[in-house]
Amino acid sequence: MDGNGRWARARGKARHAGHRAGVKAVRATVEAAAEKGVGYLTLFAFSSENWARPADEVSSLMSLFVEALRREVAELHRNNVKLRFVGALDQLSGGLQKKIAEAESKTAGNSGLFLNVAVAFGGRWDIVNAARSLASRAAAGDIDIASIDDEAFASGLQLADIPDPDLLIRTGGEQRISNFMLWNLAYAELWFTDVLWPEFDKAEFDKALAYFAGKQRRYGHTGEQVEAAEC
Repeated sequence: MDGNGRWARARGKARHAGHRAGVKAVRATVEAAAEKGVGYLTLFAFSSENWARPADEVSSLMSLFVEALRREVAELHRNNVKLRFVGALDQLSGGLQKKIAEAESKTAGNSGLFLNVAVAFGGRWDIVNAARSLASRAAAGDIDIASIDDEAFASGLQLADIPDPDLLIRTGGEQRISNFMLWNLAYAELWFTDVLWPEFDKAEFDKALAYFAGKQRRYGHTGEQVEAAEC
């Protein structure tokens, strides 16, 4: 969700105003995903690298997380959305961790859109954690090193219990993954737009879905093989 700061700067506002406007885009995107029958949506809200931003901006973002949880969770619950946070949550304040736990508990039984929010998250961090877990189990003799395969490794990732993403959407004009879900995105379609995140709306979301609908998912096979399997 890129472009909050540039959106604010273009309007002569402070960066936190852009982040606040970005919350509205989050609401619109979640609504659009639910309406379209999307099963899983993961939002990259705060990366491992974002801790290096100016202290006042980080503090403002953390306060905004708390405010958004207080204002949005009840509505998400009414709309049957299941909310989960992934990342190094132990790096967050005790108060924010408590709000996150309450939000997850409140929506745990919902069966609609599965909404993941990645906070203090990094793709490399996720992979390293999975590797450490496997190494620890191997050292303890719980698993045989020779048995470690893609499936075993993926089971140690933060989002191991849901399907890998079909589509990555990045706003703000940059065309890179920026240390998001590096393992999980191996076969995702990538869609980039110059639209800044606060201006991302349902119409733009529809463009991304239309782009995805036009792709043939081959996973290493030929187009002819895929077509034959679909017949």
